[in-house]
Amino acid sequence: MEEEIKVENDFALIRFQNDGPEPFFTHRQLTTDFIQFHFVLKGNAKFSFNNGNYDLALQEEKSFLLYNPQKELPFHLELSPNSWMISVIISIRKFHALFSVEADYITFLSPDNKYKNYYNEGCISPSMAVVLSQLFHYNLHPSIKNLYCKGKGYELLSLSFNRSEDPNAHHCPFLIDEGNVLKIKKAKEIIIANMAEPPGLQELADEIGLNLKKLKMGFKQIYGDTVYGFLFDYKMDFARKLLDSGSYNVNEVGLKIGYSTGSHFIAGFKKKFATTPKKYLMSINTNF
Repeated sequence: MEEEIKVENDFALIRFQNDGPEPFFTHRQLTTDFIQFHFVLKGNAKFSFNNGNYDLALQEEKSFLLYNPQKELPFHLELSPNSWMISVIISIRKFHALFSVEADYITFLSPDNKYKNYYNEGCISPSMAVVLSQLFHYNLHPSIKNLYCKGKGYELLSLSFNRSEDPNAHHCPFLIDEGNVLKIKKAKEIIIANMAEPPGLQELADEIGLNLKKLKMGFKQIYGDTVYGFLFDYKMDFARKLLDSGSYNVNEVGLKIGYSTGSHFIAGFKKKFATTPKKYLMSINTNF
């Protein structure tokens, strides 16, 4: 399924949803006036540009930004079975207006880069994944569809350039030490691997070889949240994916992420997504 939602004259969202057993193919003709943002929420996608001279494969939870003011970049898309993707197409004029005061913050908008092409691959953060999921599970009145999608489109763009979620944005002096950065990233891997029964902070600090203060400060600087705040968001996003799969009920999902009591899981899920797991599960098959 392919659906274009024209938010404004030079701003559109495109939902690509392939729930079938065969790949889905489509083609989009775009001029040099537009920037392309592609977000693969689940599954895999393959792009072909410049008459097949350049191919790009995107996996689940990956994003791609593409802009070339010198050359039109129409794309051919192959969306794998059981794959969902959102594309945001916006004119460079409108996009520049959004960030004109902060042109130095968005690298390719600076005057020196005005006429240069720009390509960037990245990861979809948990907060971006929530917005993307909401765009697939829209269940409000059709009369506000355009307004809802406009808000979500701008939210998605803002999250794409959110420094606090950029794992490469190190502002803390001690994080200049690459060894410390690797230790903090190791801490993240440990809590994710043991999310059902995560270690205590002191135990975690001992395991990675940092003192407790540096663990707390470094984790906050790299990932924009406390250790357990990050883990909570990760667990809820993981729970959402399990519900999306249709393979587990609410109690099973809660147990998988470490909640022995269903009411605690429901409370956590509602805190994160403003809805209960049961209501979310019921909305999964609800499309625009």
